[in-house]
Amino acid sequence: MDIKQLNKSELQIMKYLWNLEKGFMKDVVEKFPEPKPAYTTISTLLKRMVDKNYIGFERLGRDKVYYPILKKNEYFTKQVNGMIQHFFNDSKAQFASFFTKNADLSVEEIRELQELLKEKMNLKKAND
Repeated sequence: MDIKQLNKSELQIMKYLWNLEKGFMKDVVEKFPEPKPAYTTISTLLKRMVDKNYIGFERLGRDKVYYPILKKNEYFTKQVNGMIQHFFNDSKAQFASFFTKNADLSVEEIRELQELLKEKMNLKKAND
């Protein structure tokens, strides 16, 4: 599947569906903060997202239960990799350096990152 960048409204709906896993249109609308968008607006967005193959649906009588086809991790990975390619000369190390220098990380978050890097290094060593 060719993953394009979702617009703001599509991303909001995807976040709700990733969270819900499955939901009727009313479930999606309920997730929006006040003032909630019109049902017709959400209906149009859901139809477009079905056409783009980002979400699917099952019919339950006259209603449709929507579910994400586009996986959250798949979308996020594609977006981050695109950002790394365009802004960091396709260098994950430059991105990691920028992130750690510019993010206000707590000591606990730094420890978590350190553990993740240690695990990744051990996996790489084991596979080499």
